[in-house]
Amino acid sequence: MMYRDSNQQLRVAIQRLARRIRLNAAEDVPESQRSVLFTLDNHGRQSLGSLSEHECVTPPSMNRTVNALVTAGLVTRATAEDDARRIELDLSDAGRAFVDETRRRRDAWFTQQLEALSAEQRRVLDEAIPVLKKLAEQ
Repeated sequence: MMYRDSNQQLRVAIQRLARRIRLNAAEDVPESQRSVLFTLDNHGRQSLGSLSEHECVTPPSMNRTVNALVTAGLVTRATAEDDARRIELDLSDAGRAFVDETRRRRDAWFTQQLEALSAEQRRVLDEAIPVLKKLAEQ
């Protein structure tokens, strides 16, 4: 019983921390759209299908998200260089600036939170990084 309680406490703590980090975005862009922007920033140009797979949503849902991002000027559509029938999506300059500013705000907030911890607490977190990465990548 105690093991399950600690699992739940860890899960809830990670969810709350992730939510607090996500609140530090550069503008009022919904989370689903921010996720697409960060995917494009991290993985480069993508087709609608590959974005759908990466974000675990249907192509019609991704199309609505992308349309909103294109309308907002954060994403561009271009014909693929190797196949004129395929459209690729990429960050616009404004989209890249949004991602950079959001990342800067999140890093600043998180750094401030970490600085409030004791050296021992920071050491414990440093040791947990590989474990948390493994959980996130499974």
